[in-house]
Amino acid sequence: MAKTRDNKRENVSIASEIDRLEERRGRCQDNLERAEFKNRKTRLSEKERQELENEMAIINERVQKLDKELAMLRGENRKNMLLSVALLTISAVFYYIFFFNEDDT
Repeated sequence: MAKTRDNKRENVSIASEIDRLEERRGRCQDNLERAEFKNRKTRLSEKERQELENEMAIINERVQKLDKELAMLRGENRKNMLLSVALLTISAVFYYIFFFNEDDT
């Protein structure tokens, strides 16, 4: 099952993967804010408060994990962009050398 999931992710672009992770992070952040609001505004028993704090800790861990994944994907996206710019520059140089220098001879 995990292998199939990884194969599907390989076919997804980095930009769409970044968008997907940012959406998940946004949902986690909303859940965290809701839990914090509930913690501040409602009277909870000690057990309910502890459960809510545990849930908030889990959500914080998820947000941190998503932040790390996003940083990694953004770095990968930067490398791909630099590679594209380098290839475009090399292509432009070869185009200039072969087509504009032919006119000189």
